[in-house]
Amino acid sequence: MELEQKGLSAYLAELIGTFLLVFFITSVVTLYVSTGAQASFGSDFAVVGFVQGLTLFGVICMFGAVSGGHFNPAVTLAAATIRKISVIDAVIYILAQLSGAVLGALLTKGLLLDEGRAVHYGAGSVSSLLANNAAGAAVEAIGVFALVLVILAVVFSERSLKDWGPLAIGLTFVFMVMVGGPLTGACFNPARWFGAALVSNEWGGVWPYLVGPVVGALVAVGVWRFVIEAGGPSPVEPPQRVAPAAARGGKGSGPAEPSRGKGSASAEPRSSQPKKD
Repeated sequence: MELEQKGLSAYLAELIGTFLLVFFITSVVTLYVSTGAQASFGSDFAVVGFVQGLTLFGVICMFGAVSGGHFNPAVTLAAATIRKISVIDAVIYILAQLSGAVLGALLTKGLLLDEGRAVHYGAGSVSSLLANNAAGAAVEAIGVFALVLVILAVVFSERSLKDWGPLAIGLTFVFMVMVGGPLTGACFNPARWFGAALVSNEWGGVWPYLVGPVVGALVAVGVWRFVIEAGGPSPVEPPQRVAPAAARGGKGSGPAEPSRGKGSASAEPRSSQPKKD
């Protein structure tokens, strides 16, 4: 199967989309998350979750038709693994995402310099509620697994309802952030982690935010391929067309007979006998 080659417009869409996503994420974390020993100390993770999820919903609607709406290196990795994007395009996508994330975090720092200093401008870090960085990597892996799996299911599956894709992805992200926010900052996106970490110089242990998303994305690909795509009828089989009951002269529900139009090979031959006077 020949892969569709992406162009400059797709690369710019990934850069701008990731820029908007990271700007709103780091801004809402700066405004609504406070530092403290308790999970909910002065913080409103419902607001944080809904802002992040609805922002993701919005940028997918904006740029999804142009680039596919990745805005996340973990999603790009999954798409490249199932051969929906070439390796070269995947590398350019990831570079665009990292660049957009840094620009978004820089804008947050420029606008909220004093307010964001205490929370490191939205940078992720493993909470003391977790035992160690391995637990933080597990949280990031589970979140990315859920996010990538819903993307694969609603975007790349032949049997999915694609019109619901952006909303399903956005709402999934909302609930993930509500749970993961107090634990790791709910990055679930190496670009989002990198942009805020670079701007604030708060790296949060590094490897949980790289290894976790990679593992989560690859496991999601495996579940999608061997469970979701393997189950159910083959998408290439056309469904049988059923004629209305009135057309068949009864209430049965069998398949309609093939039409016998002018060009049909099964049309009845005309009689060759001459007419009688």
